[in-house]
Amino acid sequence: MSKAYTKSGDDGFTNLGSGKRVKKYSDVIELYGCIEELNVFLGYAAEFLCHREEFHDLFRQIDRIQRELFELGEHLLSSSKFAINPHKISKLEIEMDAMSERLPVLHSSLLPGGGEDALRIHLARTVCRRTERAAFKFAENTKNAEIIGIYFNRLSNWLYAAARTAALIANVEENVF
Repeated sequence: MSKAYTKSGDDGFTNLGSGKRVKKYSDVIELYGCIEELNVFLGYAAEFLCHREEFHDLFRQIDRIQRELFELGEHLLSSSKFAINPHKISKLEIEMDAMSERLPVLHSSLLPGGGEDALRIHLARTVCRRTERAAFKFAENTKNAEIIGIYFNRLSNWLYAAARTAALIANVEENVF
């Protein structure tokens, strides 16, 4: 078994998959860290959905998104390809449209809540917003990277719809502001 530590990052630099060393606070590492944190929050939300039949579709969608995020993180550190394409963004939009058809129309803002399942998804949504900001900062100096920011913008919208859907499925009233 290899050691869990290498000490190679003790100088404030880390290795990318390409072999290049970058500062631990570089835009690419900041984005990667945000993606990793978002994936953990999505996993936290999914863990409570996976054993309940009424949440099967939502769980399956979150699982797919987690896999997309993992793939994006791997590509981010190892190549110039970003593993995000317009098809993945369109898929989020199609799923949001389907969720929205079931949801009551809002005439004001929501306070995060709507039950524990919805709140866990709202937590992931706030981390997604931070990830979106990191993605657009990364895109300022990275060719063709705007699509990453667009993906996270759409994903945060998707998570809002998913949180509302979780409240609906659980039959928990949303907290209107």
